[in-house]
Amino acid sequence: MVWIPVHFLMDIFNLTYPLSDSTANFPDSVVDNLPSDITTGIYYGWACVGNGDVHKMVMSIGWNPYYKNTKKSMETHIIHTYKEDFYGEILSIVIVGYIRAEKSFESLDSLITAIHNDISEAKEKLDLPEHQCMKDDNFFRSHENNIMNGH
Repeated sequence: MVWIPVHFLMDIFNLTYPLSDSTANFPDSVVDNLPSDITTGIYYGWACVGNGDVHKMVMSIGWNPYYKNTKKSMETHIIHTYKEDFYGEILSIVIVGYIRAEKSFESLDSLITAIHNDISEAKEKLDLPEHQCMKDDNFFRSHENNIMNGH
């Protein structure tokens, strides 16, 4: 199990994604300060925006080979549909496990299928008791002064 807690002030939230759920791209300052030995790939865990509810998430850390990115990125896909975009909110995440290595895909449809599979696997694993308990960790409430717009 991986336990990587991160709080950061978000610049942009709820970006366009090949799926209908919410995605947040971490700023370069966060990506540049990841542990040097972190493996690139797809992770799963928990995410909370502001003072809102904690939701399941899938995260990509790496270069997104399908898009041929030259800069390492860290994208959090929150498995929840929000009513609005959020700017300047705090995103708190806990990475609890690893799904797979990053890879390129022959088509966007293949990528979307893989994303759906990653989400299904994350949902299943996060339902396990050893991961469910992390959803209620005090880590997610350490900044409760920040009001989240009803989410």
